[in-house]
Amino acid sequence: MHLFETIHTTEHEQVVFCHNKDAGLKGIIAIHNTTLGPALGGLRMWPYATEQEALDDVLRLSRGMTYKAAVAGLNLGGGKSVLIGDPRTDKSEALFRAFGRFIDSMNGRYITAEDVGIDVNDMEYVFQETDNCVGVHQVHGGSGDPSPFTAFGTLQGIRASLQHKFGNEDVGSFSYAVQGVGHVGYELVKLLRNEGAKVFVTDINEEAVQACVELGCEAVGLDEIYEVDADVFCPTALGAVVNEQTIPRFKFKVVCGAANNQLATDQCGDELENRGILYAPDYAVNAGGLMNVSIEFEGYNRERAKRMMRTIYYNVSKIFQIADRDGIPTWKAADRMAEERITTIGKLKLPFMGRAHRFPGRERGNH
Repeated sequence: MHLFETIHTTEHEQVVFCHNKDAGLKGIIAIHNTTLGPALGGLRMWPYATEQEALDDVLRLSRGMTYKAAVAGLNLGGGKSVLIGDPRTDKSEALFRAFGRFIDSMNGRYITAEDVGIDVNDMEYVFQETDNCVGVHQVHGGSGDPSPFTAFGTLQGIRASLQHKFGNEDVGSFSYAVQGVGHVGYELVKLLRNEGAKVFVTDINEEAVQACVELGCEAVGLDEIYEVDADVFCPTALGAVVNEQTIPRFKFKVVCGAANNQLATDQCGDELENRGILYAPDYAVNAGGLMNVSIEFEGYNRERAKRMMRTIYYNVSKIFQIADRDGIPTWKAADRMAEERITTIGKLKLPFMGRAHRFPGRERGNH
């Protein structure tokens, strides 16, 4: 492949390939844009079929983080990292510590956090080698598991979507199809059920589905979720589930969930618009976890984090307003909102060149 041409096309600033044979480390760090500040984005571990697949994923996800941070109003850029491996069998202390050293060598240009396949225990090992990670355990001044905050932020996006589509943001008055009930999905289901909502769920993990059934949800098959007669579709697993094959099956009136990159293509976003289905852009809706860890820079405070996440309602509502104002689909309105902020702030400052971050109240060492 033409690597530099690809990086130029996707407008990435830097891509770092990380390898340590003794630790079994094969990883990639992608920094997309540091105009607004250091690149922050999670670490994902996945059994990618090929190295090309891993590269494609990290480039796509890091670009999404740039837009997510910009729309969320944060002084952060976009980055992401991936580890090639099976999170069920390939994890080790050496692996994560070796990767932590690579992150530390970037002098603060990239800050990581947990993502798919990674938990707070894995981040403990990364944290032993670098200060440039967030979402570490509370005993170190971190915020811990971001899942409840991502779910809480998603609920704010759902409220904004309901208000725009139906003129009524009473969550309990509507029904939901939640695809994926892992960490974030399960927390979202709990919030929806607390409001008294009817919730359909599906997941490859039968135990996770059963836990939701015990909360009063109705389980459906993995493929059946696309045809459920519910008001809101909440993709909360992996991306590209809104595609040419699934959209014709939708009875939903709103798509609003926590998964990244829900649209397989931009044209799928256009098709939702044509069918009168309101799409709440994913990176605006799922910014709660990012907002939560961003507060660690100033000393973590849970209540301040939840207050910040309520701005997701405002951000999603503003995207809908831009779409109506400019006569464009909501996915394009979200991109426009992000790009306008990056351009405006970019005129005030140069790209972030990197420096070591120091987080208040943190203790590092051998944990």
